[in-house]
Amino acid sequence: MLKTAVVILNWNGERHLKQFLPSVVDSLPCGGNVEVVVADNGSTDGSVELIRSSFPTVKLLLLDRNYGYAQGYNIALEQIQAKYYILLNSDVETLKGWIEPLVEELDHSPRVAAVAPKILSYVERDKFEYAGASGGFIDYLGYPFCRGRILKTTEVDSGQYDSSRNVFWASGAALCCRAEVFHQLGGFDADFFAHMEEIDLCWRMQLVGHDVMVVPRSCVYHLGGGTLATDSPNKVFLNHRNNLAMLYKCAPTSQRVVVAVVRPILDVLAALSYLLKGRADNCWAVARAYADFIRWHARLSEKRKTVRGGATIESKHIFRGSIVLKYMFGHKSFDDLM
Repeated sequence: MLKTAVVILNWNGERHLKQFLPSVVDSLPCGGNVEVVVADNGSTDGSVELIRSSFPTVKLLLLDRNYGYAQGYNIALEQIQAKYYILLNSDVETLKGWIEPLVEELDHSPRVAAVAPKILSYVERDKFEYAGASGGFIDYLGYPFCRGRILKTTEVDSGQYDSSRNVFWASGAALCCRAEVFHQLGGFDADFFAHMEEIDLCWRMQLVGHDVMVVPRSCVYHLGGGTLATDSPNKVFLNHRNNLAMLYKCAPTSQRVVVAVVRPILDVLAALSYLLKGRADNCWAVARAYADFIRWHARLSEKRKTVRGGATIESKHIFRGSIVLKYMFGHKSFDDLM
């Protein structure tokens, strides 16, 4: 069996593949039993032709339409037999030696189900990248943050977060996980389509007794925003909806009660702030997120029975406070926050 498959899910990403895929191919360890796979999510640009003509060593999987990030990976990974999967965004630059530390951690730590590299910005290469930095966490209300990124503030990387440690989530931009655990848990939640699915998966991994780690000896550079811009209404919609769904499924009852009271207030304030900035489209996106969340209630209740019914342990890596309040009072670095 193949030991490690580096799997890039692509949708109309010809430009990114042309720019970043050469670094992925060049960084493969010699004799490391590693294969690169591009799973194409029904692209209509020249992505497929590019892979066939310019990257003969890259395996190509063709999906019949765009299933989104979550279900696209679920379908692709069902067709890939490997011990470990490395899920990699198409806009990530990799360097030689980035794969080995991730695989070594999984080889030597049976309890660990997923690991992430340190993720730096491709544009500002001395700074952490928003989506993952040096390991992810969430606060009690479900707001994600990272070692190296609090809300929209990213830190300069001076080696302050170079220690390997347990974290709450590993970024889907570069996520290495055990194939067996991925499939045992049913993969990503396909209803999410995109955004938050990796945090949801990492939470479910921890509930059944696994650990998630960041291994900064491995480092990659992420462009970010390759599919949706940061202020895209669709991104606002998916992030709000999927975050609420994840909390409903995974959080213990005590946390859910707090979330049910406080989060609607904060989300209304967020929607109003969009209106004040002239972004009625993003205000409406928040409203649509709640409409979907309410419509999903029965489905989420069934999912919660499965997730919480199989839980054996609670995660120790949820911040027992609000990063929004901490941020308002000037706590804008991970070390300052924790």
